Amino acid sequence: MSDELTHFDESGASRMVDVGEKAVTKRRAVAEGFVQMQPATLERILQRGFGKGDVFEVARLAGIMASKRTAELIPLCHVLPLESTRIEIEAVSPDRIRIAAEVSVSAKTGVEMEALTAVSVAALTIYDMCKAVDREMTISDIGLVEKEGGRSGHFLRQGAAGVSEDPQRSSAGKP
Repeated sequence: MSDELTHFDESGASRMVDVGEKAVTKRRAVAEGFVQMQPATLERILQRGFGKGDVFEVARLAGIMASKRTAELIPLCHVLPLESTRIEIEAVSPDRIRIAAEVSVSAKTGVEMEALTAVSVAALTIYDMCKAVDREMTISDIGLVEKEGGRSGHFLRQGAAGVSEDPQRSSAGKP
């Protein structure tokens, strides 16, 4: 692992990393994060008791849309033609939701930031949709779970769950 901060030049000025000489390869990244809330809030989400719509589905769409706009939000990210963004949202305890995003592309640079952005915006969307009944919700532990492709190869965070093989597993809001 390199200890260089690649977004700065020799004089310390910000720069977008030059990927012009890199090869196009298949790249994939998985990120996850959690939303903690009152058990009654999560039960209401699972029962689809919010007038704004199905909270998980709105959050899933927000995360997908955010992954496609990452370069507009993070100043030094490259614009990437994403091939796939998949978001899994599931209740993992009576008061906690896990959000995982898997993003893939064939490009000269990776999609870690796109996966992290997708999780972040999906979590913020859940907060926004539920804040009227639970202002004490917290968003936590957003991080990279896995990445594949590129010069640095494969990364897998120890103890991380990743995205399930079944994309419909939690589509109805069921754990």
